[in-house]
Amino acid sequence: MLAVNLVKRLGPLMVEASFSCRSPGVTALSGPSGAGKTSVVNMLAGLLTPDEGSIVLEGRTLFDSRSGVNLPPERRRVGYVFQEGRLFPHLSVRGNLRYGLRLTPRPERWADFDQVVDLLGLGGLLERWPGRLSGGEKQRVAIGRALLASPRLLLMDEPLASLDARRKDEVLGYLARLAGALSIPTVYVSHQPEEILRLADCVALMENGLLGVQAGIEEFRQRLARTPPSLARGD
Repeated sequence: MLAVNLVKRLGPLMVEASFSCRSPGVTALSGPSGAGKTSVVNMLAGLLTPDEGSIVLEGRTLFDSRSGVNLPPERRRVGYVFQEGRLFPHLSVRGNLRYGLRLTPRPERWADFDQVVDLLGLGGLLERWPGRLSGGEKQRVAIGRALLASPRLLLMDEPLASLDARRKDEVLGYLARLAGALSIPTVYVSHQPEEILRLADCVALMENGLLGVQAGIEEFRQRLARTPPSLARGD
């Protein structure tokens, strides 16, 4: 279980987020651009320090403003997948994946190299270099690298945003497989309803920095049916 209660002022925007995420389970963090979604994910990762609040993951405190706990990113055991793959260009696909393995001491690893390669369909790409991969292939490798660090929490910040429709659908299929296989809480940032409906177990909705509603996926589906299409897409 991930329990989040955060407050952070970013210029004129006050970000306030309070939600929980089951383990296993995918919580979609949704809302229009500029709502504060990425800021929340960066606070979970330890890349941005909240002004106050707490983050507790599986009973372990990652951040608590009252007690002064603020674990650095490398001690949080969090996997982060960005909008772009951010692969190491000097390493092959195999090298990028094995870099993830090296981030976690052997006794604490739960991710299996062959299983992750199979789940993400990376077997035929292992000897390729990042410069020779498509956008969808790069994202699959980036997801695999994050998983092979054996994280206790997986963060995905609009990982399909830079892909065209065909590549997006391809990677979405792999993500759906992962969602059924992972045993860790996952926070998935998106304002695309089709991604959320396919992957998420529940949805936390943000607007103007405030997280106002955490809904089950069926309740989210009903909200979409009552919402004008442009608003549903976060336009």
